Amino acid sequence: MKRLVSLVALAALLVGCSRSSTAGASGQHSWTIPGELRIAIQQDAKNLNPLLSSNTTDVFIDRFMFEPLISANAKGDPVPILVTTVPTLENGGISRDGLTVTYHLRPNLKWTDGVPLTSRDVKFSWQAIMNPNNDVVSRHGYDVIRSIDTPNPTTVVVHLKQKFSPFVDTFFAESDQPFAIVPAHVLAKYPNINQIPFDGEPDVSDGPFRFAQWSRGDHIYLVRNDAFVLGKPKLKTIHIKIIPDENTSVNLLREHAIDYMFQASMQTYEAVRAIHDIKIDWVNVNGYYDIRLNLARPYLADPLVRRAIAYAIDKPELVKTLTYGTQTVATADIPDWMWAYNSNLHNPPHDVALARKLLAEAGWQPGPDGIARKDGHRLILVFVSDNSNATRRNETVLVKAMLKEVGIDAEIKYYPGDVLFAPAGAGGILQLGKYDISADGWFAGLDPDDSSQFLCQDFPPGGYNYSRYCSPEMQKWQGVALTHYDRATRKQAYAKIQELLMRDNPMIFLWWLRQLEPISVDFKGFAPNPVVESWNAWQWSI
Repeated sequence: MKRLVSLVALAALLVGCSRSSTAGASGQHSWTIPGELRIAIQQDAKNLNPLLSSNTTDVFIDRFMFEPLISANAKGDPVPILVTTVPTLENGGISRDGLTVTYHLRPNLKWTDGVPLTSRDVKFSWQAIMNPNNDVVSRHGYDVIRSIDTPNPTTVVVHLKQKFSPFVDTFFAESDQPFAIVPAHVLAKYPNINQIPFDGEPDVSDGPFRFAQWSRGDHIYLVRNDAFVLGKPKLKTIHIKIIPDENTSVNLLREHAIDYMFQASMQTYEAVRAIHDIKIDWVNVNGYYDIRLNLARPYLADPLVRRAIAYAIDKPELVKTLTYGTQTVATADIPDWMWAYNSNLHNPPHDVALARKLLAEAGWQPGPDGIARKDGHRLILVFVSDNSNATRRNETVLVKAMLKEVGIDAEIKYYPGDVLFAPAGAGGILQLGKYDISADGWFAGLDPDDSSQFLCQDFPPGGYNYSRYCSPEMQKWQGVALTHYDRATRKQAYAKIQELLMRDNPMIFLWWLRQLEPISVDFKGFAPNPVVESWNAWQWSI
């Protein structure tokens, strides 16, 4: 290990916090450790290499240490990070034909070992994503690149194979898979980056914080990078505690032994809102909770069975019970606050009788135990979710009961989040398709682009189409949305896409996500964007 946490620092991590609410002379409470932020996360990271991240927790952690070219502010407006400006048609960064995008890096960028960060690092990071030997979870938007030129250390010229309207919000930006730039001088020597020392100890980075220690399953410790390009961070250290049980995290928040509970599930809302000196940040994200259907499974390949499931699930009841009414019932995937939302859609009613009728039309007749049977087989589905999210655990129980009412049985299986969402090469349950239905959630990017989940060519591995959904009509409208840069044409295409999702039911969208983020009143500068909470961590203080 290249860096060890000092005994003094480690001792500080173990010191409990006074439960007195008395604020000191600085205005901070006595339980606050000035300059040190303590965060609880639900699941451990799979690794700390930003090109191998596979879920929002991984990205949240990686972003403390590694930066993208472009991020976004709390309003979702693009913000240049490693570049000087965001490329547009107006400023010439995007060519008139939409096939060339030029980036200009900030001058004097450096990695923490003093080596300059240059256009070579950007090109290598793209090549690493496209390397078939690397277990990246998605290549969406990177696979449309024909070539990258690096005429000088601060210029990156990207040539596209075809028009791709979400490109600027995708390429090392806040997309469905928000990759950051990695150091070529450290990683280029490896034939693949799947199991290298850097993945567990990224001792060269460029973000506001540097890696110090990772005790797997327990904590991650980060220290300030004084030379960060956007300014010296206000925090000295970040201590990330890995706590799989949300009830434990709530208690730690109540005792003020942590300052921030990352992505708390809705099940914790009543408890955290009652804690003194804790405030809740609600973050509108391009995301949702859903029941995902694996269309590669024989039972679910039948659209009648999928429609029956849609009628069986009582969305309003789930939102009321699981979110205390804090969320909005979803129709399709794009939330009602985004420009691409289709306001003409309406959810089907909860209708047990119609669900049973649809199953009968598909050849499934009620058995003596109430579970539908066909050709001697009971209609039983493997129902997976992650074990650390209290809301999803309760969701699986409620949905199982709703399905049973119409004649569908479900066998619930829980997995750690870093297994459920892992890349295929790391045994990911969704990537490998080892399920029938899944209770999970999705954080998308700044652009309404949802093609990575619904295009035929984005089946795993190397894609996010976990439902294995493939439709000629979907292919057609996604093509329109991806190859036109004007908003009116794209909006029309996304209206059709949302209609298809409601018709074909590769997923049952339950609610659009307003993410619950409980933080200490002493924690300042927290301004999550719609994709990742830690994008401006250099501005945080406590």
